[in-house]
Amino acid sequence: MWGRDRNLGIDLGTVSVIIYMKGKGIVLKEPSVISILRDSGKILAVGEEAKNMIGKTPGNIIAIQPMKNGVIANYEITERMLNYFIKKVCGNSKIFRPQVVIGVPSGGTEVEKRAVLEAAIQAGASRAYLVEEPMAAAIGAGLDVSEPYGNMIVDIGGGTSDIAVISLGGIVVSESLRVASNNFDEDIIKYIKNKYNLLIGEKTAETLKIEIGSAIEIELKEELSADIRGRDLISGLPKSISVRSNEVWEAINSSLQTITEGVKAVLEKTPPELAADIADKGIVITGGGALLRNFDRLLSEVTRIPVYVAEDPISCVALGAGKILDNIHILKSGLVSSYK
Repeated sequence: MWGRDRNLGIDLGTVSVIIYMKGKGIVLKEPSVISILRDSGKILAVGEEAKNMIGKTPGNIIAIQPMKNGVIANYEITERMLNYFIKKVCGNSKIFRPQVVIGVPSGGTEVEKRAVLEAAIQAGASRAYLVEEPMAAAIGAGLDVSEPYGNMIVDIGGGTSDIAVISLGGIVVSESLRVASNNFDEDIIKYIKNKYNLLIGEKTAETLKIEIGSAIEIELKEELSADIRGRDLISGLPKSISVRSNEVWEAINSSLQTITEGVKAVLEKTPPELAADIADKGIVITGGGALLRNFDRLLSEVTRIPVYVAEDPISCVALGAGKILDNIHILKSGLVSSYK
């Protein structure tokens, strides 16, 4: 029983790893980053401490983000990172190895899914299962996915945006886009570089997105602004500028349109009866991107359907994966089991 209580639901994301433990809730929320020594491969830091090293490390230290677009870009580093996090929440016991359910993008290939399963087993899981992220997000958001009516979920993660219509415990229509929150950061960096000849880092771009970013254009009287520092590309010296909300919106607008077009495409492919359910119940958005100011308003204006942000959008995939642990016998048809 003690071992079963250590069963885990894991959101192995591009930006962060979130772990749910049965009976305890969310027990870990750390950046998907690991720092190692270049020569020996020795781990120096994992998670938050490693993230703080990005862009600041000397030549002999590498800060690596092993997940890209929701899939494993560096298998060995992902395994070591996952091993570290599992031990952090479960301890070093070799007798009681947890079962894990891991969320993966709905558009992942079989090779990508197998890599996740094998990484989890090598990292210390006794058995691993996969669930598609929109299904996990819907369950984590509190939607009843087993009933014969349509639920629509839009999960905006760091590396992928997963859009799905779910009914009777299965995904009816889905779309997985390799455009998500990380693209917003890249858009902001490019915009500031082109407009101000100023080079900024990922952390600064992320701060702008969180503090003053908006998914729709804001009236001037309601606009926010933020001061940022970067390196002037002409003089090579540090420089400060003030950036406005509508500049951030202008920077990320193209990526936002890609996501809204994806949502519209899924709705167009949805059977009429389920589309009617969605029009009545609304769309639920999850993931870190759901926290972008006015993102729900943008989707509502585009689809003419009510849009709601989940209560804890960042944790929904991990929470849903955790709930599946209690119902594997019911939902097993929607999971991919690993070899033991």
